[in-house]
Amino acid sequence: MATVDECRQALRDLASRLDRHADASSKIDLDRTLACRITDLETAFHGRITGGRLLDLTDGDDPKAKIALVTSSDDLVALVHGRLDVTKAVAARRISIKASPFDLLKLRKLL
Repeated sequence: MATVDECRQALRDLASRLDRHADASSKIDLDRTLACRITDLETAFHGRITGGRLLDLTDGDDPKAKIALVTSSDDLVALVHGRLDVTKAVAARRISIKASPFDLLKLRKLL
């Protein structure tokens, strides 16, 4: 099981990766709040996705977030580091993404 610090770092790594590719992603019209809920650690993080970037990442849940990612700590770390395919993980119910269908289509372009 990954630690809270490892999950926090994985999300920071994701934010950095999105930041590096933001110019190509800036055409994605997505401005939504995001919550990432880690089931096995009973913790959460939240931030905002805008212009292809993950911004304002901080500890704690946002129950009103428009997009919610629910997963285990190990699956989050594996997903961010490319060891877990998001489509296969969703199909296997290892990851749950709660968002509108239109937001899901836009998220696919980021991931």
